[in-house]
Amino acid sequence: MTAPASGTTAPGASGASTAPGTYAPAPGAAPTGRMLLAQTALETRMLLRNGEQLLLTVIIPTVLLVLFSAVDIVQTTGPGKRVDFLAPGLLALAVMSTAFTGQAIATGFERRYGVLKRLGASPLPRWALLTAKTGCVLVTEVMQAVLLSVIALALGWSPHGDPAAVVLLMVFGTAAFSGLGLLMAGTLRAEATLAGANLVFILLLLAGGVIVPLEKFPSAIRPVLEALPISALSDGLRSVLQHGSAMPWGDVGILAAWAVVALAAAARFFRWE
Repeated sequence: MTAPASGTTAPGASGASTAPGTYAPAPGAAPTGRMLLAQTALETRMLLRNGEQLLLTVIIPTVLLVLFSAVDIVQTTGPGKRVDFLAPGLLALAVMSTAFTGQAIATGFERRYGVLKRLGASPLPRWALLTAKTGCVLVTEVMQAVLLSVIALALGWSPHGDPAAVVLLMVFGTAAFSGLGLLMAGTLRAEATLAGANLVFILLLLAGGVIVPLEKFPSAIRPVLEALPISALSDGLRSVLQHGSAMPWGDVGILAAWAVVALAAAARFFRWE
């Protein structure tokens, strides 16, 4: 049996110690901020590599913007070109597609395959995981907004209004749709989430004032449609960007109410397994 080297203590011996620097890097969890940034970057890369998600979040809004701006399919109301009406509505659609539909489907299947369960047992706190998903949504929305704005400007869009009002509307819209998406993903089976999220996306696209003005719908159901989060977001963005109005506090209030209720329900009923 070979004696321990000078300056060390045999394993199991009383007073055993390890010289500094023996284990490098030092074992243990990384700082929470670093883990949060790493998880956000990972979530964003996974979304950008997913062809179905890109179709939903980028290609569909872009195609709709170009198609309905160039072809006289839907008669819009108010002054200006069709693109002046369509661009704000499709910015709202981009927020919904990312924060609600895409997030609900991705999170639902992560929950089904046990990804959330395993991440929940990692050093990454659960609140940080949900924060990383929100960060991924915000990064994606910024890219969507830039892309759609560039295309709309090329089509002759003339935006007006206060950028701060636009940012506030999109932040509250993101919070509302994120809460609804997480609520659906955390309570339903993955297949039901997939079907339900796509169905809601189509219904709100058609009946949420995105490409068809709410004035075209029967007056009996119009108050219900105006209370939907997609209607409040598209109407608020249109008031600012098309008409140059001040902060549309009514639409902000509707979005804030949806955000509070949806996030509270998601926090209460979300299941990790």
